[in-house]
Amino acid sequence: MNMKASEYMVRAVKVSLLGNVVLFSVKAATLIFVNSLAIAVDLGISFVALVVSVILFYSIKIANRPADLLHNYGYGKIEHVCEVMEGVILIGIALAMSSQAILGIIHPKHITSAWLGLATSIIGIIINVAGGLYILAMARKSFSPAIRAEALHYFLEGFISFAITVSFVLTIFLQAGGQAELASYVDPITALLVSIIITIPSFRLAKHAFLKLLDASMEEEGKIEIVKQLAMYVDRYCEFKDLKTRTAGRKKFVELKIILPRFLSFQKGHEIASFLENGIKNNIPNSEILIQIQPCKQDCEILKQHKACPYISL
Repeated sequence: MNMKASEYMVRAVKVSLLGNVVLFSVKAATLIFVNSLAIAVDLGISFVALVVSVILFYSIKIANRPADLLHNYGYGKIEHVCEVMEGVILIGIALAMSSQAILGIIHPKHITSAWLGLATSIIGIIINVAGGLYILAMARKSFSPAIRAEALHYFLEGFISFAITVSFVLTIFLQAGGQAELASYVDPITALLVSIIITIPSFRLAKHAFLKLLDASMEEEGKIEIVKQLAMYVDRYCEFKDLKTRTAGRKKFVELKIILPRFLSFQKGHEIASFLENGIKNNIPNSEILIQIQPCKQDCEILKQHKACPYISL
């Protein structure tokens, strides 16, 4: 287990938890004084973020457990469970708040203390962007999909806070210009737009994580790296086949078979397999490699022409 990777993950979760506690508290206090659907939507998103941060904190501890008899491939998939959960809950909030926003457009209400709402949304931008940058840095160091999803969530909340900031600025200008009735439509329209904005990335997040739970293979970039490593040392084996990959959180599992000359010694075959395993591991972080050795069937063109096998002398 990579202890440094787990440390980066814990740091990210602690920062996420702290940021979400502050955001939830500030938005909840603001909603008492500001009659705003946009703030209500934002508070709902912060509530989900806070709950997910708590779950993620405990999930990361479980994900870092080593493999055992019950879970031969470790507990990494719990990271994808967190991603699915976050995506589904966000979609639910978006659908619920969009209906409230439509009602708000039909029956608009006057926005009170717009300046307070503006200050809160600016604080939201600062915390979300700063927190998102730090969490993303930890995600890159730990290679954790759950931490990366949390960073993207922070950036999404930052964008939402920016949209709400613009709406409060517009509301203040309209109210100052004597357009209070027109200003009352800005808030529910913003709430509806925010609900639509969070639905699309939340659906993509849930879909991507759900596919990972179904033992999806590695991304194309990772598979290309495996083939590249095999191509670099093609002179050490006859052929490779049955390449299979799977992911579990930040961990990646690779299985393949290599064909070696029938009369090659077991020790030499083991050395070649170990050499290939190390080459792939060094270029694909957090990967576990299983290479099976199979003897050739002696049906290649070289032997058919009664020539000496070029691999025997390896």
